[in-house]
Amino acid sequence: MREEQNEELLRRRFQELAERSLRQDRPLFTGFLSPAEAQWALTAGKKAQVFTVLNGGYPDAERVIACFSPEDEVPEFPMDALELRWPHQSAPAHRDILGSVMGLGLERHCIGDIVLEAERAILFCEHSMAEHLRDSLLSAGRIRLQTALLSELPELAPPEGTEWRDTVASPRLDAVVASGCRLSRSKAADLINGGQVKLRHLPTQRTDAQVEAGDMISVRGFGRLQVQEIGSPTRKGRYPLKMLLFGDKRNP
Repeated sequence: MREEQNEELLRRRFQELAERSLRQDRPLFTGFLSPAEAQWALTAGKKAQVFTVLNGGYPDAERVIACFSPEDEVPEFPMDALELRWPHQSAPAHRDILGSVMGLGLERHCIGDIVLEAERAILFCEHSMAEHLRDSLLSAGRIRLQTALLSELPELAPPEGTEWRDTVASPRLDAVVASGCRLSRSKAADLINGGQVKLRHLPTQRTDAQVEAGDMISVRGFGRLQVQEIGSPTRKGRYPLKMLLFGDKRNP
């Protein structure tokens, strides 16, 4: 019930922001949004008949800022990027960095993606929070950090997924999750029923939800499955499936 109330509140806020952009004839920005929230922002912009642009600082960013604008020319987004470095013998996990950031008292909408690389991490944040984070984010867990505010957003390549091909009995969610995570269909159904799976960025407990090409599926503890192709049934009645797997933690 609370999630539904929060969703309705956010949808109203986005609608008000989009309509205010049109009335005031100027671009207005949200904070960083989750993928589901970004879809709500796009819907609000369409209803208000304004341009809506999403930007997370690099291609295929998961968390993005939405800009509502009466013109199709969008100004610079109010975001910065911080570079985090650490001693060579140890590296923090994503959850350690996020936990330290949230421990500084920031709201989640102030923070974008945290991109881990071999020797550094890039943290995207709202412009208003950049200097505070630079001066205050000194560690992640027990690992000391060297935090620098970059003069411009870095050019990051989109995440690379692992291609996975299989055939499934049906393009149902439980069958696709079972294939991508290499689980039995019953275990995949347990994950879905337990609220561990998102389809198109929204939580679902429907094991029979139909999956389509282009869908993104998130499975807690396993990663993300991006469905690229679902072919026509073979003579045996099975559906060819092609996916990209991200954050692959599948069973061997």
